[in-house]
Amino acid sequence: MTTIRTPPFSPSQTTCGSLLVELQRIWDEIGESESERDKMLLQLEQECLDIYRRKVEKTKKYRADLCQTLNEAETEVSSLVSALGENANFVQKEKGTLHDQLSAIKPVLEDLRMKKQERMKEFSETQSQIVRICAEIAGNIQSINSVNAQVNERDLTMKKLGGLKSYLQELQSEKILRLQKVNSHVNTIHELSVVMSIDFVKTIIEVHPTLVDPSHGQMRSISNDTLARLTGMIHSLKEEKLQRLQKLQDLGSTLMELWNLLDTSVDEQKQFEHVTCLFSSSIDEVVRQGCLALDVIEQTEVEVERLKVLKASKMKELVLKRQNELEEIYRGVHMDLDTDAARQTLVSLIDSGNVDLSDLLSGIDDQIVKAKEQALSRKDILDKVEKWKYASDEENWLDDYERDENRYSAGRGAHKNLKRAEKARILVSKIPSIVENLTAKVKAWEMEKGMPFFYDKVSSQL
Repeated sequence: MTTIRTPPFSPSQTTCGSLLVELQRIWDEIGESESERDKMLLQLEQECLDIYRRKVEKTKKYRADLCQTLNEAETEVSSLVSALGENANFVQKEKGTLHDQLSAIKPVLEDLRMKKQERMKEFSETQSQIVRICAEIAGNIQSINSVNAQVNERDLTMKKLGGLKSYLQELQSEKILRLQKVNSHVNTIHELSVVMSIDFVKTIIEVHPTLVDPSHGQMRSISNDTLARLTGMIHSLKEEKLQRLQKLQDLGSTLMELWNLLDTSVDEQKQFEHVTCLFSSSIDEVVRQGCLALDVIEQTEVEVERLKVLKASKMKELVLKRQNELEEIYRGVHMDLDTDAARQTLVSLIDSGNVDLSDLLSGIDDQIVKAKEQALSRKDILDKVEKWKYASDEENWLDDYERDENRYSAGRGAHKNLKRAEKARILVSKIPSIVENLTAKVKAWEMEKGMPFFYDKVSSQL
């Protein structure tokens, strides 16, 4: 009879043994053959082996899973340590069972994962700010709100983060400088617009809308294109300001010339004092609101045209007045001048309309200056001529007086005539020296001037 081998279990642990004993008893009652019993025991033993084998395989798989989990954790730790730039000694290999090793590495892994998340958040925020400022500088404002900075998870070291933050600080400083420059340019455009009464809002919108009304928290554009446009706008406005200033200065100069010519009243001149005060101003000194407005230029042009029309109507009278002044100078010093012919020629020129009356007036003024110079050069001779004429008149009177047989009669005025005769004789005695002196003066004058000396169209030969 086959003996059943039972494991040496303690009574409290002999569940399988007691079951075998009970199985033997049942077989005995049944009368089961030995061969059948051996067959069933072999089958039972095989089934137990299968159960043990499955359990071993399952346990092996569990061990393999633990090893894989441990390896993956160690790999992730190594990767995180490398990415975060942690010290290599940060993680030390734990000895012991797999469970012990997993228990030791789990908190380390969780700590590294948290550090990674925090570091990635810091990287993302820094890179987003960098991308945003770069977009503002490049002028890609539309893409700013859709910025999605990609973070390189393989390099999350503090060195890399420090480099990004340094670059961000440089960009922030650049942004501040650009914003200051933009604000300065906008203020300059506003000042120029105020001086010329130009629509500031319309002008600045042409450069960029955010320069007038930044909306939805959007700052003023600081892009290269905006700065270039602002610089160009300022240059254009300064050129316009210079042209307008020069225009008004020319108009102001013309106004003053016309006022002087037409003897315009002070009250009337004050109406355009805001224009004439610009005459000697430099472009940087002109800052008063609206002083270079187009309306001011147009009003001044209208006034200049009005005065020119008035000047044209009065110019003939003024030219003839200057001609009279010239003739008076000539007559006053007994110079040769065909006044009738000169006046007729002058009137013909004016009536023809083929001559600029201002040039004509200027020419007469030049003649007046020359006439005054000539009059001054003739003054000494004319004084001597007058003295000679007076002496000649007294000589004629004395001849008549001495032919009068009744000159000594005791009539009325006889005493005065006697005294006059005495003075006349003295003066007549000087006539030869007067003539000689006058002749010498005339010859000297003719020698100096290179022309004959005429007195009322008569030669100076005495």
